[in-house]
Amino acid sequence: MLEDIKYLKVNLPEDILKLKCGGDFEGAQRLIDLRLKKKTSTALRKRLELEKEILKTLKGEYPYTFDQALKKMQDNIKDFTKEELIQLQEDSQADWILIDGKVHFNDSFYGSLILTREDLRGRLINKEEDDNKNSEFLDKNINESRTNGNSSYFIHLRTTLKLKETSERIGKKIRVYMPLPANCQQTNIKIIKTIPEATYIADENYPGRTAYFETSLKENQEFSVEYSYETNLKYNSPDPSAVSKEQPKFDTEEFEPHIMFTPYIRELTEEIIGDETNPLINARKIYDYITQNVKYSYMRAYSTIINIPEYAALNLKGDCGVQALLFITLCRCAGIPARWQSGLAVTPYHIGPHDWAQFYIEPYGWMFADPSFGGSAYRSGNIEKWNFYFGNLDPFRMIANSEFQHEFDPPKKYWRHDPYDNQVGECEYEDKEIRREEFKVGYELIEMKKI
Repeated sequence: MLEDIKYLKVNLPEDILKLKCGGDFEGAQRLIDLRLKKKTSTALRKRLELEKEILKTLKGEYPYTFDQALKKMQDNIKDFTKEELIQLQEDSQADWILIDGKVHFNDSFYGSLILTREDLRGRLINKEEDDNKNSEFLDKNINESRTNGNSSYFIHLRTTLKLKETSERIGKKIRVYMPLPANCQQTNIKIIKTIPEATYIADENYPGRTAYFETSLKENQEFSVEYSYETNLKYNSPDPSAVSKEQPKFDTEEFEPHIMFTPYIRELTEEIIGDETNPLINARKIYDYITQNVKYSYMRAYSTIINIPEYAALNLKGDCGVQALLFITLCRCAGIPARWQSGLAVTPYHIGPHDWAQFYIEPYGWMFADPSFGGSAYRSGNIEKWNFYFGNLDPFRMIANSEFQHEFDPPKKYWRHDPYDNQVGECEYEDKEIRREEFKVGYELIEMKKI
């Protein structure tokens, strides 16, 4: 089904779109089924089949009614009012949709508000002490990178995937895909152990590297991969005056359905770069625009968003991957080579999924841009860190994916929870899909040392 994702660019018929926007998902599914029984074009048929998958996921992403969301806010934030929630909703700061004509809020709306709104965080009833250890750890590395010209670390990780008890089908054949470090800026990659023994391990150079398991599920079974690798990153301080006159054209094309030069993307690109012709300056202008204007926000499943970069450009919000895709798309629209990287952010204080971008400028080659880390630094007034994440990256990453929207090896049979990326793993039974809410994942940092 991955090859059909390009058909998201096709608009939905008006009657189906009306029902979807009003939150009548069952009615929309019914109309889709009726359309699929009729003779229709291949493009529209594929689009309708994709929409059925989107509708299955979308409703579950918004579990809070207005009253439930209000209660959650009032239980946690001093003197929070109904009018405040309405204001957050109208300002597009609390993500919501209509379900059966009534407002429902996203599962992560509260976390996004506490993360991004200092005023609300200051009114928390049960305040936790701020833990700045992770930020301080990154700040120290930035200073060392600038001073030494590079930064090198050895990292030893273990990641796990386990089905929730309610989703276990003991004795049934299950297929599991778990991310592994790929041969990007990582070297000396060693797969130390897989439990159970992996059926197949993708090549180090595969753009979406995984360990693949195919087995009969045992009760309370946990799948795990343990690996180590080394990361060595040089510090970049590119000079616009040294940029070569001739620049390459690879990785400047559109890639349906997301990396597309829509009319709005073209207009926005022109507005950002103006008459400037130096590609390094233009890449920095794009980075500055995103980090200064796009607010970090937790997201619903990417599979439910029709055009991710345009979503970020229109709504001026998004998480790390949404911001990275906007950067890539704007760069490509400006003729600057840009591409995707993702996997895990790994420090002694935090491990979690993360996405960022690369861009290419002669004579410097591939460099990095991490708009979400950069935007966070800008909002906190840390200009040194903001500047660092344009051109540079910290070494505390596990890169599993070097391309966006790439098929697994071997391919997955059923619809992926995230058809564009793989950071936490995916699984399926031989006869049915397994959805993201049906399994849990874990991360363990076994060792990290500077080399």
